[in-house]
Amino acid sequence: MSVLLATVVTIVATAVVWQGSEMLEEASHLLSGHYGLPPVIQGSVVAAIGSSFPELSIAVLSVVIHDTFDLGVGAVVGSAVFNVLVIPGVSALLAEDELNANRDVVYKEALFYMLSVASLLLVFSLGVIYYPDDSARLATDIPPWLGMLPIALYGLYVFIQYADTVEYVAEPLSQSVNVRREWGLLALSLLLVLAAVEGFVYGADVFATAFGIPEAVWGLTVVAAATSLPDTLVSVRAARKGRGITSLGNVLGSNVFDLLVAVPAGIVLAGGAVVNYGVAVPMMAFLVVATVALFTLLRTDLQLSDREAVVLLVVYALFLCWMVLETADVVAFVPGL
Repeated sequence: MSVLLATVVTIVATAVVWQGSEMLEEASHLLSGHYGLPPVIQGSVVAAIGSSFPELSIAVLSVVIHDTFDLGVGAVVGSAVFNVLVIPGVSALLAEDELNANRDVVYKEALFYMLSVASLLLVFSLGVIYYPDDSARLATDIPPWLGMLPIALYGLYVFIQYADTVEYVAEPLSQSVNVRREWGLLALSLLLVLAAVEGFVYGADVFATAFGIPEAVWGLTVVAAATSLPDTLVSVRAARKGRGITSLGNVLGSNVFDLLVAVPAGIVLAGGAVVNYGVAVPMMAFLVVATVALFTLLRTDLQLSDREAVVLLVVYALFLCWMVLETADVVAFVPGL
């Protein structure tokens, strides 16, 4: 009965996360326009934070309330893999033309994104060297101050985005905005997402007990895909309107936020967290491979064709097969999973 209930709760949580995230993004967009924020800030910062709030919530709640870091970090890294492989692939296939990019996306955003991956790996590595934990051979108990380093780097990312638009002059809005109502909807959407995330954590706990599925694997696959639905919706809409740069910018901005804020926030707010380095590094390594695949295909003609989109989706299918084989103990490339 508990498995059936967990299945229902997970499905309902997915629907609630979708609706709550859509409300969050709409309210954020209107408020950004009202306060005259530049489009690049709206896309790569405000919209990215809004669509990444589910990942932030599960990373924080899984550590602070449920005392487990594997589910949260698994959901964040799995969501990042989903974002760079599935979202561009689906967006390109559903768009009327190829998904266009430009040099700013391929070089500037990609550079900072790879820096985000490297900085999080550096935090985990410093933790293993200076703060080992006895729970596993490659485990580390990362202190809050070390978790603050990626968050500080995200502050630099926001500053760079702002500096690029310092001379921006906001255009008059074409519609009036009820500021009090939008702030109210923003608060309501945050509560909906938080409630849905609790449902995901409950489902992960039940399925891990019933079927022996590690929480990290559940987070890397099912929870990651569910929490990435808002990003998918935003990017597909932008791609269908011919705004491929906006679509890709949302993906990269979300991933930068996930890696530099969502994961470290759980560590900081919980007063520290135990990380299994043997699980984290192979997953981050695959994220690097997925990112290289995306930018290699984008760089060819600064666009993503249908054939290249299929390649990205095939790579993600291979990732899912790998996780299934790891769970079934057929392969053991990830120590401790």
